[in-house]
Amino acid sequence: MKLITFRKKDNKTSIGWLQGNDVVDMQKASPELPGDMLTFIDHHETYFDIIEKLGKIEPHFSIDEVKLLPPLPNPRSVRDYIGFEMHMLNASRSFGHSISEVWYEMPIYYFTNHQAIYGPEDEIARPPKETKMDLELEIAAIIGKGGKDIEAGKADAHIFGYTIFNDWTARAIQKREMEMPLGPCKGKDFANAFGPCIVTADEFEQYRVPFSEEFFNEPLRTPERKADRFNVKMEARINGVTVCEGNYKTVYHSFGEMIERASENGVQLMPGDILGSGTVGWGSLIENKFSVHRPIVPGDVVELEIEGIGVLRNKVI
Repeated sequence: MKLITFRKKDNKTSIGWLQGNDVVDMQKASPELPGDMLTFIDHHETYFDIIEKLGKIEPHFSIDEVKLLPPLPNPRSVRDYIGFEMHMLNASRSFGHSISEVWYEMPIYYFTNHQAIYGPEDEIARPPKETKMDLELEIAAIIGKGGKDIEAGKADAHIFGYTIFNDWTARAIQKREMEMPLGPCKGKDFANAFGPCIVTADEFEQYRVPFSEEFFNEPLRTPERKADRFNVKMEARINGVTVCEGNYKTVYHSFGEMIERASENGVQLMPGDILGSGTVGWGSLIENKFSVHRPIVPGDVVELEIEGIGVLRNKVI
């Protein structure tokens, strides 16, 4: 199921799901269903039972009759990881750094701004005086079942679904801030785009593949923890031109490991928390030192596409 949050022509917001190019409005389908995604996620088992009992539902709108919003406009938190070694190798080289061995031992994350949430077709304002605005092509997992000290091998049961994540980055600001060894600050504080939908975990299972060392060719190391991966193509385009391609199966740290790390030491994960995978290898312009494409400027249209989820499109202003 592909779940969406949307605005109708009367300016009211609702949630629903896609049937091809059509939309089912949950509250029109049943008064027992909620009108916001966070409530749905909090009690999703109950609501999925209600939907199943409804049987076939005729769509209420075509996709062109509604405005898609961020599928989860109000996440409880957003952790963003650095899950792909190729991105680490490329970005570290661009900044004149090397990868610490700590990165291979554990998935590293930071908390990003969960109030700066944007959705499909939203305009993204380039920070004033920024000269090297960049995209970051990621997939995000949404937590559906909370918990503490969750083992990686049991973590899949805690994932509600997946969406596309553009971790917009101001590289000029970031470079200056990185002279102080703290986490990302204003360079990653202005915009986090998600969408166009949340693909439920059960639907995304069709892309699951067993771990294979063939996913990790030189110069990549083979991960010590050999969990399954999703074989989904990932692509970024600027003004219709492909600027980077990748595949989630090359991730070094799986979402299971990320959930395990986030919930360690008795930390409570909550439904509606978001975990970003980190940027897929070559999934940002900085990795080629902006040689593939110049920095993003106002007027550019950026599209991120992930197989099985869709396209997340934004214009920069």
